[in-house]
Amino acid sequence: MLLCIDTGNTNTVFSIWDGEEFLCTLRTSTHHARTADAYFTWFSTLVDHYGIKPDITDVIISSTVPRVVFNLRVFADRFFGCRPMVVGKPDCLLPHPPRVDAGTTVGPDRLVNTAGAFDRHGGDIIVVDFGTATTFDVVDHDGAYVGGVIAPGVNLSLEALHMAAAALPHVDISKPEAVVGRNTIDCMQSGIFWGYVGLVKEICARIKAERDRKMQIIATGGLAPLFQQSVELFDAFEDDLTMHGLTVIHAYNKEHGTLG
Repeated sequence: MLLCIDTGNTNTVFSIWDGEEFLCTLRTSTHHARTADAYFTWFSTLVDHYGIKPDITDVIISSTVPRVVFNLRVFADRFFGCRPMVVGKPDCLLPHPPRVDAGTTVGPDRLVNTAGAFDRHGGDIIVVDFGTATTFDVVDHDGAYVGGVIAPGVNLSLEALHMAAAALPHVDISKPEAVVGRNTIDCMQSGIFWGYVGLVKEICARIKAERDRKMQIIATGGLAPLFQQSVELFDAFEDDLTMHGLTVIHAYNKEHGTLG
């Protein structure tokens, strides 16, 4: 079985892939000081809770937080006896290498989302990922990542409002009943919700115009369903896009790389 690990700035997600489906998906907060033993205690406790007895033979990691990778490597080696594959490292091959400016390092999460989206939807795609940052990844006709856009994440923007303006409270994101708010919370929710609707529409429209071709818009990330249910922004929503991309990259390396 394959253990897929995706570490973002806020959360780290573990999913167990048996070759046909994900048996379970577990989520914990990202913390660079968490040890390999701590990961295993948390992981094994939850796996036992779900009644799963996985036989992990391979591990693949995507991490936007470099400081956590060492302990995840130790976790994989100590408890599963395998050397994990790390997306973005030279020995981890990509099905379609990115085409960007020389010297540019593309975030592993963006490479993984690109691989997952192309495998499921083909080329000419914009992947919108609602994470700590809101990212737009442009996937060419042949599956290569060719650039994108990075904007502040929804929750990051809300937190910035709360932290920078003493009179403004911390609020949860939701679709307001009206655009014009009649109290502070409604005003903030309207600004964030409709502001991000406008941001997504405008950026995607400009990408399509610049590329001068028809493109699908694929959304992923925790807040994507909120926007999709309220406004038709996306052609599809993929809850497990990142994890699927990890399985695609792992399978490619099994066939063409050092794992083969």
